[in-house]
Amino acid sequence: MNWATAHRIAGIAAVQAHRDLGIDRTRYVPVHKALKVAGVVGMARPMPRLFGVYVSPSDKGPAVLLNANLDIVTQRHTAAHELGHHRLHHGTAADDNLSPLLRWGTGSWPDHEKTAEAFAAWFLMPRPAVLLGLERISQGPPTTPEQVYRLARHLGTSYAGTVRHLQHLRLLDEGRASRWAKIAPAALRDALTGGAALPANTRVHVITAGSHLQQLHADVGDVLLVRINGASFASLPKGLTHWRKGTPPAAGEAAVVSEELDGSIALQISVPGHDEPLQLEVIRDSPRAGVDDVWPD
Repeated sequence: MNWATAHRIAGIAAVQAHRDLGIDRTRYVPVHKALKVAGVVGMARPMPRLFGVYVSPSDKGPAVLLNANLDIVTQRHTAAHELGHHRLHHGTAADDNLSPLLRWGTGSWPDHEKTAEAFAAWFLMPRPAVLLGLERISQGPPTTPEQVYRLARHLGTSYAGTVRHLQHLRLLDEGRASRWAKIAPAALRDALTGGAALPANTRVHVITAGSHLQQLHADVGDVLLVRINGASFASLPKGLTHWRKGTPPAAGEAAVVSEELDGSIALQISVPGHDEPLQLEVIRDSPRAGVDDVWPD
């Protein structure tokens, strides 16, 4: 099976899964909650080599085991990959070293792994959610890799995976997709923050006027960067701290997500010329650990 066929199969399966599991296709996809709704028992624990494991009903499943050491973006992708095994009626599968960043597009993947991998992309990045995100970010198909990085933050997906999926959605041509996929996310973060020094795993979320009444999913250490001329935080609720690491980003005010953020908080930003502040909800989305009974929805 080639990758084009795998994506055709997976695209149909993902739409059916969205319908059956009650997923809003216009928003950030709550994949861990989707596993619960699908009746798949979930557990996450540290594992040195495995991304995840799917246990089929014939082996006393369905169940998934996720690596608790993965960052939230990689764990979300792994969870969607394992859900793909379940929805596509695959047998038990252990996904070791199947890094999509290293081996995507090669002929070395077996068919069931290709379709599960393609399912993860279509499940986490439904076309309606992609189009609405791009409308807020670039008012249409992306024209810069920084816009794709911002879309990835909006969807909770990897930058490289988002580039590839935009090509499958025919929102990005093959030439630009190939060039942009080679750009390191760290370089795009630097471009967004004016070269501010950031830890390796930090993600940057850009807030614009289009962010009003939206949800922003972030983890501890992530930076929230305001890109509205003259705008400032009305106040910073518990769970966010002002940027204090060296020179502030050149583009505007910034805050960092702290360990004190538990669940979600309301954030208000004062905008010159507007009587009412811009409002958005910041939701902490961290890697899951333990059993799914204690995972946040």
